Amino acid sequence: MERFVGARTGHGRWGAALALAAAVVGLSLGPAGAAPAKPPIPVRVVVITTWEVVRDGKDLRGELYAWKTKWPFTTEMPFPAGVRPLLFDPKRHVLAIVTGMATARAAASTMALGLDPRFDLSHAYWVLAGTAGADPKAASIGSTAWERYVVDGDLSQEVDARDIPADWPTGILPNGRTTPYGLPAPASHNDDGNMAYALNPSLVDWAYARTKDIKLPDDPVLAKVRAPYSGTGALPPFVLEGDGLMSARFWYGEHLNRWAERWVPYWTEGKGVFAMSAEEDTGVMQALTQLAKAGKVKTDRVLMLRAGSDYVTAPPGMTAAEQIARQAKEGLPANHQALENLYAVASPVVRALADDWVHTRDTVPGGAAK
Repeated sequence: MERFVGARTGHGRWGAALALAAAVVGLSLGPAGAAPAKPPIPVRVVVITTWEVVRDGKDLRGELYAWKTKWPFTTEMPFPAGVRPLLFDPKRHVLAIVTGMATARAAASTMALGLDPRFDLSHAYWVLAGTAGADPKAASIGSTAWERYVVDGDLSQEVDARDIPADWPTGILPNGRTTPYGLPAPASHNDDGNMAYALNPSLVDWAYARTKDIKLPDDPVLAKVRAPYSGTGALPPFVLEGDGLMSARFWYGEHLNRWAERWVPYWTEGKGVFAMSAEEDTGVMQALTQLAKAGKVKTDRVLMLRAGSDYVTAPPGMTAAEQIARQAKEGLPANHQALENLYAVASPVVRALADDWVHTRDTVPGGAAK
C-alpha cells in the first residue's frame, strides 16, 4: 500500500479514484502483482502407507505399490517435507502418502501433510494400511485387523533383564509407577506423553462389517508357516477387529509377547486386545490429535488396518535369536500376502467413503464417536 500513498496519479477526485483502483488491483493480485492463490484441494480420503522400497528409480514394492498400480491415481505431487511424493486421484479426491517407517517419521510426515496449504483436510477420512507382526493368539499371518485402540510401547521405564526382581513379570514399567502394571494405571494422555488412542468405535465397526466376509487367499506357503502354531494362529487368513502395539524397537520372544498382551489392556482400561505389532500408528495419531486442536482435521474419521506379515513369536522349538536370524536371511514369510490383503480389505472402504461423499462428508458412517 505504501507505494500508492506516495504515487502522483493526478489531482482531486480523479487522482484519489485512480489510486484506490490501483490499490484494489494490487490487493487482488497479492504481493508483487502475483495471481490470486488457488483454493485448497478438498480431500475426501487420505490413504496412509508407511514404507516403500525404491532403489535406482525402481519400485521394489511396499505398502504403496498395490495402491499405485491398482487404484486410479493419475497425479503425482511433490512433497518436499515428506519422504516420498504424494499420489492423488482427482476424480475421487483420494490422496496417498508414504510416511516413512517408525514413530518419528510417521508423526513428522503426517504433520507436514496436515499443514500443507495445498489441501483442505477438514472433512477427510484417514485410512492407514500397513504390515505388522501378528500375535498368534489373536490372528494368523496374512490376516488383517481393524484396530480399535493403538497403544505406545516405547514411552516407559525399563530395568535390564539381568536386574529384574524375581517377583516382577517384566522389566518394563509405566512412567510414574514403581512396579510393572502398577495400579491405578496413569491416564493414557498425560504429561509424559500420549500412551493410547481409542479410534471411533462406530466407524471401526462399520469398516469391519463391510469387509469381514472378504475371503482372503490362502496358499501352501502360508499353510507351512502356520503349521507349527495352534489355535487362532493356525487359521487361514481372515478379517478381524484387534488392537495394535506400536514401538520403534523391534522385539522378539515369548517374554516380551506376554508383556505386550498385558501392556495393551493396561492402557485401555482392560478393553484392548493385542493383535498386531507395528511402529507408526501412535505417531500418526499424535500428529492428527494436534492438527485437530488447530481445526485442520477430525480424529473421529481415522481407520487403521494392519496385516500380519509374520508372527511376533517364533514357532515352538525355535528361539527368538533363531527367529531373527531366519528373517534376516529369508525375509518376512507372509510379506507379499499381507501387502495384497491390505489393499483387498482397505480399498472397498476407501471407495465407499469417497464415492458416497454426499453423505459421508458431513456424517461419519456408523454414527458419531462414543
